Amino acid sequence: MPEQTETVEAAALWERRGGIGIITLNRPKALNAVNGALSTAVGTLLEQAENDPDVRVVVVTGSGRAFCAGADLKALSTGGNIAAEGHPEWGFAGYAQHWISKPTIAAVNGFALGGGTELVLASDLAVVDEEAKLGLPEVKRGLFAAAGGVIRLQQQIPKKFALEIALTGEPITAAQGKELGLVNRVAPAGTALDVALELAEQIAANAPLSVRESKAMIHRTATEPDWEDGAWAANDAALKTVFSSADAKEGPTAFAEKRQPVWQGR
Repeated sequence: MPEQTETVEAAALWERRGGIGIITLNRPKALNAVNGALSTAVGTLLEQAENDPDVRVVVVTGSGRAFCAGADLKALSTGGNIAAEGHPEWGFAGYAQHWISKPTIAAVNGFALGGGTELVLASDLAVVDEEAKLGLPEVKRGLFAAAGGVIRLQQQIPKKFALEIALTGEPITAAQGKELGLVNRVAPAGTALDVALELAEQIAANAPLSVRESKAMIHRTATEPDWEDGAWAANDAALKTVFSSADAKEGPTAFAEKRQPVWQGR
């Protein structure tokens, strides 16, 4: 695929490979700890990806030996603001509460405890290096996993396991995360980004509108289990949107003509 590389902010890098956008947290000396510059850069790049029709999937990874070590405690200790400039609604790292309609994949290349795990929880899918560990150690420091950790964890794994992870502060391995359903793929050491890109390519090959509506419905029904009638009404609306699209005509036509579909995203 054609490759385009560009540095948007020193704290985060942007690269596009075909329909896949890659955001790399880029504070390796600080283990990609989150400060204001990183939050602003990541949030801005997510907006860029959301508004680019050629981007189908976003992969988030880290530079160096860490994925993300959480909040930059040095910045916090001096009264620094680690939120994205002008966009506190984007949440931790400009990402934790920043909804985009396109699928996001965390490619966890290394250290990811605390805030790093919360970025995994905020992602649609997760590919984790076999040597990386996940967990919420905040209780060991008298803190609280406030960037979505204690909101999302029990939505994604059984409650008793979520409680054990949150209350003991002990880490889990990538393999344990996969067994619990928190991790989609465990990657051989050093290959998390490569494996995440393979997964992203599978998604990017599909009809963009179908992917977008599927993501939205699954998220809403997962977080609002009592939605009931509202879910079916929204499902009907999504059905009309997708089935009346040009892509809904292109898919069966391409199948009948024994060729790859050419998606328009509308």
